Amino acid sequence: MTNENLKKWVIAALMAALTCVATMVIKCPTPTFGYIHLGDAFVLLSGIILGPLYGAAAAGIGSMFSDIFSGYVSWAPATLIIKALTACLAGLLFHRLQHVFKSKGARCFAVISGGILGEALMVLGYFLYEAVLAALASGSFNQASLASGIASSATGIPFNIVQGITGIVICCLLLPVFSKIPDIKEWVAK
Repeated sequence: MTNENLKKWVIAALMAALTCVATMVIKCPTPTFGYIHLGDAFVLLSGIILGPLYGAAAAGIGSMFSDIFSGYVSWAPATLIIKALTACLAGLLFHRLQHVFKSKGARCFAVISGGILGEALMVLGYFLYEAVLAALASGSFNQASLASGIASSATGIPFNIVQGITGIVICCLLLPVFSKIPDIKEWVAK
C-alpha cells in the first residue's frame, strides 16, 4: 500500500466518523418517523474529497453506522448502498465538471450539480426501499400492498429533498475549509 492510499484510507475513516456523528447529533424529526440531519453534507464531501471509491466507502459506512447506533437497523443495508452511491455519483460529477468549466465559479457549480444528482439518487433510493418495506410489512407482497407502499413512502420525498438541499448548502460552505488542508486541496483539484 502506498502512502497516498494509506492517507486516503485514514481520511476515509475520519470522514466516515464525521458522517456518522453529523447524522446523529443534530436531528430534526419528520412526521414520517424519519429525520432531517446534517450527515448528507459529509456524504457529499466524502465523494468530492476522496473520489468515488474511498468516498463511497466513507459515506456508506458512516451513514450505515448512524442508522445502527440510532435504532434504524432495518434501514442500515439500504443506507450503506444509497449513501455510497450518492457520494460516488456526486464526486464523479464534481471532478468532471470542475475541469470542464475552468472559471472561478466552476467549483461551486460542480458541487451543486454533483450534489443535485447525488441527492436525487438518495431521494429515489429511499423512496423505493421504503415502498418495498411497507409492501412487505403488510404481510403479502402483491400489487395492492405495493401500491399502498408507494403511496405511503411518497410522503417522505419532500423531507428527503430538504435534507439533500441542506447537505448541498453545507457542503458548499465546508469544502473551502477542508480544502485548506494540503492533501485534500490536491485531491479536490485532481
